[in-house]
Amino acid sequence: MIRRCVLVCLSLLCALPAVSFGQGVSFYVSPGGDDTASGRSVQTAFGTIARAQEAVRTLKQAGPLTQPVTVYLRGGRYELTESLVFGPEDSGSRDCPVTYQAYGSEMPVITGGRVITGWTQGDQGLWEVDLPEVRTGQWCFSQLYVNGQLRWRTRLPKEGYYRIVDFPLKDKDPWAARSDNFVFKPGDIKASWQNPEDIDVVVPRFWVSSRQHIKAVDETANRVTFTASTGYRYSDDFTRQGARYYIENVFEALDEPGQWYLNRKTGRLRYKPMPGEDMGTARVVAPYAAKFLKLKGDPMQRQYVERLRFRGLTFEHNNWQLPKGNVGDGQSAPQVEGAVMMEGAQYCEFDRCVFRDLSSYCFQIDKGCSYNRITHTDMGHLGGGGVRMGGGSATDHPLLLTGHNTISDNTIHHIGQIHLAATGVWIQHSGGNMITHNAIHHTYYSAIAVGWVWGYRPSVSTHNVFEYNHIHDVGQSVLSDMGGIYMLGVAPGTVVRNNLIHDIQSHGYGGWGIYTDEGSTHVLIEDNIVYNTKCAGFDQHYGKENILRNNIFALGHEEQINRSRMEEHISFIMTRNIIYWQQDIAVLSGQWQDKTYQHRPGKPWFDPELSSQTELFDYNLYFNPNKKLEDVKFGPWTFEQWQARKQDRHSLYADPLFVNPEQYDFRLKPESPAFALGFRPIDMSTVGPRD
Repeated sequence: MIRRCVLVCLSLLCALPAVSFGQGVSFYVSPGGDDTASGRSVQTAFGTIARAQEAVRTLKQAGPLTQPVTVYLRGGRYELTESLVFGPEDSGSRDCPVTYQAYGSEMPVITGGRVITGWTQGDQGLWEVDLPEVRTGQWCFSQLYVNGQLRWRTRLPKEGYYRIVDFPLKDKDPWAARSDNFVFKPGDIKASWQNPEDIDVVVPRFWVSSRQHIKAVDETANRVTFTASTGYRYSDDFTRQGARYYIENVFEALDEPGQWYLNRKTGRLRYKPMPGEDMGTARVVAPYAAKFLKLKGDPMQRQYVERLRFRGLTFEHNNWQLPKGNVGDGQSAPQVEGAVMMEGAQYCEFDRCVFRDLSSYCFQIDKGCSYNRITHTDMGHLGGGGVRMGGGSATDHPLLLTGHNTISDNTIHHIGQIHLAATGVWIQHSGGNMITHNAIHHTYYSAIAVGWVWGYRPSVSTHNVFEYNHIHDVGQSVLSDMGGIYMLGVAPGTVVRNNLIHDIQSHGYGGWGIYTDEGSTHVLIEDNIVYNTKCAGFDQHYGKENILRNNIFALGHEEQINRSRMEEHISFIMTRNIIYWQQDIAVLSGQWQDKTYQHRPGKPWFDPELSSQTELFDYNLYFNPNKKLEDVKFGPWTFEQWQARKQDRHSLYADPLFVNPEQYDFRLKPESPAFALGFRPIDMSTVGPRD
């Protein structure tokens, strides 16, 4: 009882602002303020955040902080031309944190964008403006916003994709092939287009996409050559068919309302307004600054940025561009940086912020970052992804390790709008993190990805916890080889628990719900509900001794459980799961002939919850309302033959009695036969962001 009261009190305290008006030392900033003022009241507010930062540093020079410090930002726009850099000298302490937060209920907006004025009407319904910084090479952008709405560059074809006709190294196996050219269908690409080096040819395939600029077009041979090579074969996944592609920023295609074109040589921006748009009064914004904040410590010298907090702030419009010669074709878009960069940061926090309309990832939590928190934050409509996290690998100095960070109660949505392979939360080399209660949806690649050591080599990505996340509308038929939650590498202590994952739709193969890829080892996957996946609810390419228990995998359209590779060790065990499907397909797909998913007597590892150490599949419930048991296949075998292989000997084929599976209500009725197998009800009432 005492413990319960303490927990309730703690939860109430956590719901209150840690720094309230009148407590500690306060500074104020307003877009209409004056940097020569004192900044100590609303009436004498500073005009810039940088001036407030300087005032906090001056305060600290008198000695260690004895009170919390809060910088209140009044509502309005704060335009940045370069990053605000916070170093160890800007740190707070455990008892005296430094907080930058919204004033009351006002909405301060920190923007890297510039308002573009001076439009004149040109020919063919286009409006034009000259931008000298573009002409001199100081500015280039690929996003434009009119009255708060994103306007797209020209695109060919208008809908859908073109298809590559032929490409070099077509027969290379399996996929890696550096190439800078392909053959197109006559008329799809023209040599007469203006400024071909400014045109983006975007090729999605496999689990990546590339952006390449045109170097030359040979309309006789129908071959286009690019200024830089891609590292992936121009095929549609592992087939020999040419990949899909589309083209952006062709001036000759500027003929539809809401489109625009930027001529980098002349610096002229042209825009075709939407019906009813008055360019005399429209507010047009183009991104300018690449990053908003840099929290820059030196972990090797143990000099950290600590106890900085940012609350209730909105960040919008940054201008991150791929470096010259980089085509961006990496898994999870590793070339794309974050609008907020953190290195050597500890115990810092972003809470109840908004990141919107960006060209990059929102956050890049890099080397030597630990115990930071990103909570209750909305990250949406992004050229990249939400959070990318990584530090030193197993071979790096321990001070470069990153871990024990919390990403909780956030909404990450509509990502990859420029870099298709970007991920909602991407953990590259980092352990001990909590990724909980997030909503992640409308991605073109995986919602969550973790690991980044292929195979069984040492990895620091261990003891990560992914729980109570709501993940849906992943893939959207654009890329392949993805998961709602994607893992690879040795990962003891990693837990995937109580997640709701649905509507995973890859373009080709590999639209999986939970995906343990190369070398995934010692992962516990329990109490998840996964449904409406193009492929299996669970897929293991290859790995070792993973545990699947008490999950519901429902309505996989091409397969239910998939195992891609046979190895000489236990792959995974599967107990007390419910598998429910309606298609005329086998329960198990892939490779099962070797029996190495089965525990062998004398081997040291086993799951203590199993009734017998010799059974790796047991106490599961299977059901297809459209098939009789004798017609159900477990790989190539009937259920009886599968049981003869010492698998699922206590499992049942029976209706699980879901409340309403047609409406995706997978709660179980009290008389469900699953309970007799030891299945525990899965509570999804708190999945997704709280508050």
